[in-house]
Amino acid sequence: MVFENKMIMYGEPDDKEEEALAEEEGEEEEEDMVDPLETIRAKCEASEHCAHTRERLEACTARVGSRSHTEEECTEELFDFLHARDHCVAHKLFHNVK
Repeated sequence: MVFENKMIMYGEPDDKEEEALAEEEGEEEEEDMVDPLETIRAKCEASEHCAHTRERLEACTARVGSRSHTEEECTEELFDFLHARDHCVAHKLFHNVK
């Protein structure tokens, strides 16, 4: 019981403050880091390679969204777009990996 009181009085409050400061510093460092995959995906989505499939996906989404009762889904268009984007990303991503 005496040992527990000493721990509470001497060790824990300072440790918690140090941990809180370390967590805040860690969060700041994490905000500076940018995932190269996300930046390459954004560039590929804007490229000509993906433009046609993105237009087809947007047209399908607009068509399905305008109807109240429809069984149509844009799964095929989405898969085509993701395939085109991932094909573009695959050629560029590994040049950035160390």
